[in-house]
Amino acid sequence: MYILGFDIGGTKCAAVTAEYNGKDIKLLKKDVCATDHSINAHEMLERIILLADGILDKTPDAIGISCGGPLDSGLGMIMSPPNLPGWDNIEIVRILEKHFGAPARLQNDANACALAEWKFGAGIGCKNMIFLTFGTGLGSGLILNERLYEGTNGNAGEIGHIRLASAGPIGYGKNGSFEGFCSGGGIAQLGYTEAVKAITRGEHPLYFQDGMSEKDITAKAIARAAEQGDPTALRVYRISGKYLGKGLSVLIDILNPEKIIIGSIFARSGQLLTDSMKKEIKKEALSLSASCCKIECAMLGEAIGDLAAIATALT
Repeated sequence: MYILGFDIGGTKCAAVTAEYNGKDIKLLKKDVCATDHSINAHEMLERIILLADGILDKTPDAIGISCGGPLDSGLGMIMSPPNLPGWDNIEIVRILEKHFGAPARLQNDANACALAEWKFGAGIGCKNMIFLTFGTGLGSGLILNERLYEGTNGNAGEIGHIRLASAGPIGYGKNGSFEGFCSGGGIAQLGYTEAVKAITRGEHPLYFQDGMSEKDITAKAIARAAEQGDPTALRVYRISGKYLGKGLSVLIDILNPEKIIIGSIFARSGQLLTDSMKKEIKKEALSLSASCCKIECAMLGEAIGDLAAIATALT
């Protein structure tokens, strides 16, 4: 199969082609452009189509589109994602099918990444698998009984919205949410709170300088400080790991997966999270379910966005 994929994001968009023989995937060509918020959605879509026209060698057999939600995969419609202002009820599947003359499929980016890891990465061979993004936000994709599970109206897997504590960092618009504790923005919030506490104790965290505000702190800076042994930074990641374990325990108890695959921050800084995560899972999850569930880093790295779009075309 000759496949065309689109990875649409708030910062950049990519078009990619690939060949798939039923087992192995080979990425062929790719082009990227910045997402221009000064033009309307249809003009931006025309720009993305031009990218694809420039890399296509022939008519594709299938088209896959990975995009941040909300969207309706059944209707093939993008529905006002927060990172794509003005993309209101864009019938992207219909538009691309008409232009390229091939069937197209649309998935939210977390589902698309789950499909990619399942087909081409750490989830190969799994019957029941969960993928967690753990990046800017916390989303997930659910592979259950060897199929992507989307729920009644495509909103299954929004685990970042689960409240894990009555108070805590804000994620998904909710204090103490799973996303609040386990995302880049949430770790930054924790880092600021713990730094203020540390300073009152006479400590000076490596990642925090006088005059810094919460927006000046990043999860990456806290991770660098933790790797240098900074006690406040280590505490931040222990807290995040604890709540990661709490959230994973809920998933393990309800869905009984054989693997949970986690990307982005966990893939980069898992050594800072794992001990407290495992301790919490041992405390909270059913032992029979936890014993058969492996928790692993995502394998696909920087290629996951391209492969997510390609994997969507194959569903």
